Amino acid sequence: MNEITMKLNADRLIMQALEEDITSEDITTNAVMREEKQGEVQLLCKQDGIIAGLWVFERVFKLLDPRTEAEFYVKDGDKVNQGQLVGVVKGDIRVLLSGERTALNFLQRMSGIATYTNQTAELLKGSRTRLLDTRKTTPNMRIFEKYAVKAGGGYNHRYNLSDGILLKDNHIAAAGGVKKAVEMAREYAPFVRKIEVETENLDMVKEALEAGAEIIMLDNMSPEMMKEAIELIGGRAQTECSGNVTKENIEKIISLGVDYISSGALTHSAPILDLSLKNLREIC
Repeated sequence: MNEITMKLNADRLIMQALEEDITSEDITTNAVMREEKQGEVQLLCKQDGIIAGLWVFERVFKLLDPRTEAEFYVKDGDKVNQGQLVGVVKGDIRVLLSGERTALNFLQRMSGIATYTNQTAELLKGSRTRLLDTRKTTPNMRIFEKYAVKAGGGYNHRYNLSDGILLKDNHIAAAGGVKKAVEMAREYAPFVRKIEVETENLDMVKEALEAGAEIIMLDNMSPEMMKEAIELIGGRAQTECSGNVTKENIEKIISLGVDYISSGALTHSAPILDLSLKNLREIC
């Protein structure tokens, strides 16, 4: 998920967020600001982390008034520190007030994911293992959350169900076994698609390997079983470790030499990065 793709798809979702927050009017702002006045407000960072989502933050205000201007002193993926001035937003004070919460919600959430991803990815430095996200994202926020993972130094797994073949336990049960599921997927899908199979034990690993799966997911296995599975696969398929992986327990897996580690925690458990808009003032 890159910035160009996000820009092509983001406006509709940002507008939905604004409509959620402003159903008819911003009654508080309209009460204290009866006419247009130009102003500026500072974007401040309140804790250390990785910033992500600056374009989305700015776009919130521009959708309310295209004349709004934002100047940032950092870029997505940069480290930011507590107390740092990240940028300044200038425009109609009514727009700055009405867009503040929605803009910060996006930026704080995305920056929190980028920060958590970066902390986890740092643990993989020096290994050949890549850190992947999952589809465990907030509804209607996937495009933003997957972008934030990349800003934090992670990689995107498939974006949605149309993006790749991953035969999980229930698909395998529905098909009648690993071999049958792989055969059916290979018959149905374009030849350019890789087939990934989720396995839970060594028997399933053997079956997936014999069926010709290109990627074998080792799901919720102990480190000892994963080591056996990787030795069994012997480079004949790519390997992915999954299942309750967090930055607290990922170090147990790194030494095994798995190709990929996927972690839903990158998007479903990352705390926000605390940011705020302060020091609003009128300008001429």
